Amino acid sequence: MKYGFFLGCNVPAVRPDVERAIRLTMPALGAELVDLEGSVCCPAFGAFPSADETAGLAVSAWNFSIAEEMGVDLVTECGSCYSSLRIARKKLLEDGEKREAVNRLLKPAGKSFSGTVAVRHIIDVLYNDVGTETIRGALKFPLEGVNATVQYPCHTLFPSEIVGFDSPPGRPRMLQELVEALGATVQTYSRELQCCGGAGGFTKGSFAGASEFAFKKLDAMKKETDAELIVVSCITCLEHMDRMQNEMNKKNGDSACAFPVFDYNQLLAVCMGFDPSQVASISTIPRDGLIARITRS
Repeated sequence: MKYGFFLGCNVPAVRPDVERAIRLTMPALGAELVDLEGSVCCPAFGAFPSADETAGLAVSAWNFSIAEEMGVDLVTECGSCYSSLRIARKKLLEDGEKREAVNRLLKPAGKSFSGTVAVRHIIDVLYNDVGTETIRGALKFPLEGVNATVQYPCHTLFPSEIVGFDSPPGRPRMLQELVEALGATVQTYSRELQCCGGAGGFTKGSFAGASEFAFKKLDAMKKETDAELIVVSCITCLEHMDRMQNEMNKKNGDSACAFPVFDYNQLLAVCMGFDPSQVASISTIPRDGLIARITRS
């Protein structure tokens, strides 16, 4: 199992501990990661794709060309990177004129897109290639007696005919089963499949609306579950679900919302015995107490 690790922009920039967790856990589970030297932004929605589709597709094709030269599929944790690249690949494979235009832009740099490699989300690789039994066998600290909820990256679910890998798309199960493989009990709730709101939550003009969107989700989680943590597998979900709890507490004048939020590979790394200070050190909502409980320290 060998993959080109597509980092994206946000993971190394704002949560390098997530990168560290992925780089430690995946090889330990038999999934070799190789760096895509020279890769660039995916590019995410709202950037090139909305201003110049051909330029946006060319940027995506550049990333694919690097993986094609290495003969590896891309794997990424970021939901936006995954869907941006997946959608671009489909357009380029189905539209010869767009593909020719993109390859003309790439030619001066000695690059070209042929569509011989795929892009996969890390949930897909963990579930289908690594497998839950392998994960169970690698644990030093199982999550026995821990209740969790999961946050699915919405860009891995819809449009399901392009980005979907879970089945059925309206009732995804892979992330839940991966968390259960760690020994936790996963509790469901009414707004489980609602977007975290993060896609619109990082700009001033849309922050208020995105915040209210997240507040409804967090409120449902509080009222309908006994969860002790939230498990995500998308850097946007991780950032937004963590930060919005503080915003919700400010609004309500209390500190009642305090779910520690982990990227799946961070939680996996802690359970496998890797140093929490290396793989789960950055957060808004404190995680130290739960980590100490998990590691019996």
